[in-house]
Amino acid sequence: MTLHATIQRVTDRIRERSHQTRSAYLTRLAHAAEEGPRRAHLSCGNQAHAYAAMPDKQDLAGNPQTEYRHRHRL
Repeated sequence: MTLHATIQRVTDRIRERSHQTRSAYLTRLAHAAEEGPRRAHLSCGNQAHAYAAMPDKQDLAGNPQTEYRHRHRL
């Protein structure tokens, strides 16, 4: 399926305009994933309290990307 020509032009302009900032964002995201979640240093009791306050507990338990999204409000 091909995009309408106007939508394709707008999409291309957005990609060009956001290339630098998106590249920086992806670099930060990769760095955060390498560091791992900040909660890793918490004791079990403190982790339980942290998880209890979060809406997506299952996702947080093992997903570093979710940690990054919550930390940076993405």
